[in-house]
Amino acid sequence: MKPGIHPDYRAVLFHDVSADAFWLIGSTVNTDKTREHSDGNTYPYVTLDVSSASHPIYTGQQRQTASEGRVAGFNKRFAGFAKARS
Repeated sequence: MKPGIHPDYRAVLFHDVSADAFWLIGSTVNTDKTREHSDGNTYPYVTLDVSSASHPIYTGQQRQTASEGRVAGFNKRFAGFAKARS
């Protein structure tokens, strides 16, 4: 590898604030924040809004859709187009 052109790869502490979960993984992300981890060492720190610990796809939680259903909502939304073409 050519020296001086690659980003610094190091251990970074990621924090999912919605699930209050922490991960210590290798990354090249730039951050000025640091935080002490449970192992007693201080690492660069990055906050996340959504991760696999809080995303509904990974947690199995389903979103609530409209009570009328998707097909009924579609028909209601585009009913005027069918009448206009007739």
